[in-house]
Amino acid sequence: MGPVARWTAQQIAQLAADDKSVVAARKLARPGPWSDTGCTDALIWGRCQGSGSTPYQVTVDLTGPTFTCSCPSRKFPCKHGLALLMLWVEGDGAVADVAEPSDFARDWAGGRPPHAPGARRRDPDKPVDPVAQAKRREERVALMSAGLDDFARWLADLVRQGLAAARSQPYSFWDAAAGRLVDAQVTGMAERVREMGSVVAAGDDWADVLLEEAARWWLAVRAWRRRDELGPADMGNLRAFLGWPYAGDEIRAGEHLVDRWEVVGVHRTDDGRLQQQRTWLHGATTGELVIVLDFAVVGGVLNVAKVVGSVVEGAIACYPGTSPRRALFVDDPEASASTGALPAPTTVDDGLARIASWMAGNPWIDRFPLTIASARLAPSDEPNEGRSWIVDERGDALALAERGVDWSLLALTGDRPTDIFGEVDHGRFRPLTVVADGQLVST
Repeated sequence: MGPVARWTAQQIAQLAADDKSVVAARKLARPGPWSDTGCTDALIWGRCQGSGSTPYQVTVDLTGPTFTCSCPSRKFPCKHGLALLMLWVEGDGAVADVAEPSDFARDWAGGRPPHAPGARRRDPDKPVDPVAQAKRREERVALMSAGLDDFARWLADLVRQGLAAARSQPYSFWDAAAGRLVDAQVTGMAERVREMGSVVAAGDDWADVLLEEAARWWLAVRAWRRRDELGPADMGNLRAFLGWPYAGDEIRAGEHLVDRWEVVGVHRTDDGRLQQQRTWLHGATTGELVIVLDFAVVGGVLNVAKVVGSVVEGAIACYPGTSPRRALFVDDPEASASTGALPAPTTVDDGLARIASWMAGNPWIDRFPLTIASARLAPSDEPNEGRSWIVDERGDALALAERGVDWSLLALTGDRPTDIFGEVDHGRFRPLTVVADGQLVST
């Protein structure tokens, strides 16, 4: 049997013993209490931290479906099994595709009798049926198309009523629209819609942000309707924005770039649900700037960050898309040297022109790498509330992404001009690396 397509929230709710189980499961359907999660073609598993010291071991065989959980609940399925399915349906990386199941999931699946309900599982050595694979793709495309058509109507109503009216809407207005996108497996855009509720309620520049984001949403809907006309790069950009990920094996089988990769910046974030690590690499020969993304649920362990200033040699595989592209390492590389140079230092004005060129190729991208030459930090007059600025030798400036004074950057530069590498995120600069005494130092 081939891999099972991701379900909808409605399908999961239909499995519940009662409505209370669904409500309880939704409270657990977030990465926080979960660890050791994963999925294969037929199994989903994870450990859920309950009130005791030992997490519950939860496994779902999708071919039944059949559930098992080490909790004492008499309901079948229990809230943990339903929550795990909901987390899997989100498709945001909290339940990642892996080659082999966890020990407890494999032991349970392997110990079940062949005649048990849902006992059939795909042989990992058996090639995927291309006909079944094509059918699953068609089903996903149809589901996404219906969801995006529904979202287009919602977006048209939003604009018709006027963006000013959006600020009076409760958070449930945004959350409901995001939930319907999740059901349609458009999880990337769903997260952006959900976040917009907070931006509109509390952001100083909420009207500008909403107008820009709504334009991106509409452009994505229009591009999806013309997806058959898009080339691989444009389709890659669109899929990344919508939240239709590529399998790692599919990427590794594609284009490779072999170079000496200089690690020029690393940044970690944690939104309470998911940890993300962004590593910026610069090819010494190709001149290519790529970003490697690593994810882990809260409480999980991220890959060890590559040291800023180190050089690793080897091949990377690039995702479909335009520059700056996402990539992953084909094999686990080792640092072989060090560098003290940052890629292509430029002025603020020339850097913004480069970003405009990148945006013309990919209007959905959020972050852009930029090295500002001979830059100084201009601290805010309001140390706790105002924004500091990065000022180049011409006097042009970019506001920093975070409010207040970046004391770490100020200490590293000593108010002296130096090359600074960082990310431009929604028009603001996030410093990641500076050149100090001829070495690259992370901020």
